[in-house]
Amino acid sequence: TYIYNVPIPLLTIQNPTPVTHLLSPQWSLNGTLIDLGNDYRRHMTGGSLIISNLDKDQDTGVYQCTAFNTWGSILSRRASLQFAYLDNFKTQAVRSAVNVREGQGVVLLCGPPAHSGGLTFAWIFNEYPHFVQQDSRRFISQETGSLYISKVESSDVGNYTCVVNNSVTREKVLSSPTPLVLRNDGVMGEYEPKIEVHFPDSVPAAKESVVTLECFALGNPVPEISWRRTSGIPFPSKVKMKNSNAVLEIPNFQQEDAGMYECMAENRRGKNAARGRISFHAKPHWLQTITDTVLSIEENLFWECKANGKPKPSYSWLKNGEQVTPEGRIQIENGALSIAVVNLSDSGVYQCVAENKHGIIYSGAQLMVLGKIASLPLLFILLICLSRSGSEVTLECEPQASPPAITLWKKGNEILQRSERITLLPNGTLKIANVTRRDAASYTCVAKNQFGTASTTGRLLITEPTRITMRPTNMEIIVGESIVLPCQIACDPALDVSFSWAFNGQLVDFQRDGDHFERVGGSISGDLMVRNIQLNHGGKYVCVIDTDVESLSTSAILVVKGPPGPPDKVAVEEITDSTAQLSWTPGRDNGSPITGYIIQARTPFTVGWQAVDSVPEVVNGNTLTATVVGLNAWVEYEFRVVTRNIVGLGEPSPASAKTRTEDAIPDTAPTDVEGGGGTKTELVITWEPVPEELQNGEGFGYIVAFRPVGTVTWTRAVISTPGVAPYVFRNDTIPPFAPFDVKVGAYNNRGEGPFSSIATVYSAEEVPSLAPKRVRTRSVSAVQIEVIWEALPVIAERVLGYEVVYWEDDTKPDTVGKVRISENYKLVNVTGLRANTVYYLCVAAFNTAGPGPQSAAINATTKKPPPDRAPLNIQWTMIGSTLTMHWDAVVAMETESRVTGYLVVLRRHRYNDINAIPTNKTTVELSLSANDNYLIQIKAVSEGGEGVGSEPIHIQKLSEFTLVPPPSRRSPKDHG
Repeated sequence: TYIYNVPIPLLTIQNPTPVTHLLSPQWSLNGTLIDLGNDYRRHMTGGSLIISNLDKDQDTGVYQCTAFNTWGSILSRRASLQFAYLDNFKTQAVRSAVNVREGQGVVLLCGPPAHSGGLTFAWIFNEYPHFVQQDSRRFISQETGSLYISKVESSDVGNYTCVVNNSVTREKVLSSPTPLVLRNDGVMGEYEPKIEVHFPDSVPAAKESVVTLECFALGNPVPEISWRRTSGIPFPSKVKMKNSNAVLEIPNFQQEDAGMYECMAENRRGKNAARGRISFHAKPHWLQTITDTVLSIEENLFWECKANGKPKPSYSWLKNGEQVTPEGRIQIENGALSIAVVNLSDSGVYQCVAENKHGIIYSGAQLMVLGKIASLPLLFILLICLSRSGSEVTLECEPQASPPAITLWKKGNEILQRSERITLLPNGTLKIANVTRRDAASYTCVAKNQFGTASTTGRLLITEPTRITMRPTNMEIIVGESIVLPCQIACDPALDVSFSWAFNGQLVDFQRDGDHFERVGGSISGDLMVRNIQLNHGGKYVCVIDTDVESLSTSAILVVKGPPGPPDKVAVEEITDSTAQLSWTPGRDNGSPITGYIIQARTPFTVGWQAVDSVPEVVNGNTLTATVVGLNAWVEYEFRVVTRNIVGLGEPSPASAKTRTEDAIPDTAPTDVEGGGGTKTELVITWEPVPEELQNGEGFGYIVAFRPVGTVTWTRAVISTPGVAPYVFRNDTIPPFAPFDVKVGAYNNRGEGPFSSIATVYSAEEVPSLAPKRVRTRSVSAVQIEVIWEALPVIAERVLGYEVVYWEDDTKPDTVGKVRISENYKLVNVTGLRANTVYYLCVAAFNTAGPGPQSAAINATTKKPPPDRAPLNIQWTMIGSTLTMHWDAVVAMETESRVTGYLVVLRRHRYNDINAIPTNKTTVELSLSANDNYLIQIKAVSEGGEGVGSEPIHIQKLSEFTLVPPPSRRSPKDHG
């Protein structure tokens, strides 16, 4: 049976029945003769049917070959051609939700779409690539595709998507998601197992097949699955249990494996069982076949064939491809055929057919009934290769005749006589020794008896021997490279030559494997190009040269070298607080010896895999153990090993089991110890916490030690919660802004670790005691107010800077804005304000303790906003490099600031600089460079600030052209 995906460019169905003296085979499809004369897609070569551009609708079915010669016809065994496909699921955004209680079992149906060919199933949880992992609680049936969850947990809630794969076409389709939702009416109580997946009551199994039985149960607690044979016979070692015993697999099924099988599902609430019988089945095979038989007229024929199989096969007989019907002289009983008193019409090719539902086999033989001299073989044309001196040619002529015929040979019209070189055998065969070109001629075989004479003639041609002039040689090559294997010959021009290549005993299919294999060269060259060589391309390549008279071959071994395969079984043999001894097994060297190994590690605290130090420092290719050093204590590690050879680095090994290093006293002190701030009588201490991977064990905490500068005795505080920071020490005796020596250490259950270096930290200070004086304000624009004050005199408290607080409404002081500036400044601009608005402002000094008392609030009003209109009716003229511009004046409205002038903004493209030119007129004259482009805007200027800019005016390079627009040209968009 051929199962193919569509489209396939070419398919060859070989004729499995070689027939002596073949005239012309014919092929039928589903019992109908194929007309090759009118079919451009189908043709025959050497009896094999070749179909190009396969079509699912036209080419699906059962094929059979009928071969004819002068003695009769014979049927080949059948070949079935099917096309694999996989349709899409029916369009549906989301499937209906499945509502279950926690602890309840559930079945999510897949419902695969229409298909042909084997399927495999998987399920996605929420989103790709998160696939459902099968365990004792979850099972995916490869029979139905459904997902079974024996006991639902809260973590199972989500969307489930069924993934269906066609194992022939490699197509994949996804179902719509099925939401799994927990009901809110409580948790499901415990209940006994309920078997939801079980095999049929009767399972037929073919000999040497793989038998798979599925069994899975819902239940709370999760049931355990077990298997047994009811006969009590234990399972042989070949039987495998998979997927937490939900699948029983019997490979290479034999007669002794047949019987009753039982699956048991059990939890503490009870148990349930399912049973089924596996019966043994086998396709027929011959115990006795029939052989060619020659009878004279009126003799009797008895043929008997015997076959074995399960179920027992039935028999039928064919004559020349047609069913034999028992009647009169012809009788059929079981596998026996008898024909009484044969006559000439009984001659033909007979086939005994044995068949059961698992297969069909044929045994064929020829019955020849003689009443005169029989026909001789067909006209022959023989091409015999002339090789070394002493070579011999044999021409066969074995007439079937009763009584036996007398045979003679003619060369042309001359009767051949026996000589030193010519031998005539009693069966009619002619042998010529030491053939030369003079032996080329027409040869006739003549047979005679009392019933008549028969003859046949053929021509013997002598050719020059074919020689291989260029052969492939053994080579070593690196993965990814390409080579040409030569295969060139010198041959007689009368011969038709064909080249083919075999790789590791399999014929190279240039259609299927065209990505890597291509035949290059001319009629006397069969060179093979192998592109982008992969590891699986290493092996023996044989070039086969076929001519009409002989077949030659030459071969070479191609060794492909690539990066090594991954090591395996990486194990932690021994571990301490800082080292781990590893062992592993080597992977494939892929044609190049392994030169070394690189060890990598991963922890929950690293980003990906990192190379680690080891002893020995360089791990050579003969070493399969090493000690990793420099590890952190009390950290969970995974290790993997990467192999290298001269080609490069290979794939990494699977990760080792997670292993935690032993604990140890902390060896890392906290860093960045500092502090300060807080409120009166407080000492605030901060530090950078020790990362979890450096804490070295459980029970981790900090020891904070401090003392006033100049004293000896340390005060210690133990902090058992690692994440707590900062530490605040409160004591009424602590003076403000007093220096302290501070250090912080770490400890865990194993003991105390090192302290940090000593840092100086100041206690909390008091806020400044005075408010700034002589505070003044000035309204700068519609959005800005300037605030000025007099610096504070020297006071006991530190002054780090000043804080300006402002708000709009004196009745709502909560609507506050704030600006801070360092102590060196006595002026600040408050910006981002609203136009024509009264603001209240005050100033205070501040330090780390906060702001001191505020000055008395004073108010200021921002300016009215500038006009929101741009200058209009801009006109310009250009004479030489002088640009003259005119525009209409902008008149402010009552709610806007009075216009005091204009700003001409000139952007120079070449230097990317901006130049603002003020003027109190509505005209301006500019001198421009001839080698640059310009962009010009005009804005009105008022006490409230700059107004809206005009539309940009683009002036191109003056060196390219000179523009003198007429005065009537008013729209700046028309220029540039």
